[in-house]
Amino acid sequence: MLHTINKSPFSADSFDTCLKFAQEGDPILLIEDGVYAAQCSSKVSGQLAQHSATNDFYALSSDLKARGISVLCDQVKVIDYAGFVELAEKHQVNSWL
Repeated sequence: MLHTINKSPFSADSFDTCLKFAQEGDPILLIEDGVYAAQCSSKVSGQLAQHSATNDFYALSSDLKARGISVLCDQVKVIDYAGFVELAEKHQVNSWL
């Protein structure tokens, strides 16, 4: 299952909740304000690093650019809309709102 998170981890609990329910091997895509979780040295970077052993993390490039985020945790792969579509074609999508 592809998990998408569109809320900032600093204003909502979507990130934490997703990590509780994501199964091993499920990709996690950060979109919209969810890309704030991709920043290094944030309050959730430790959780992201821990879960990257079992889950791949992605961030949408246009949302990173729109928010001026350029320094990311090493575990986060940046993808474009075509990459988003590829993930969605391979997995059922669960949106954490």
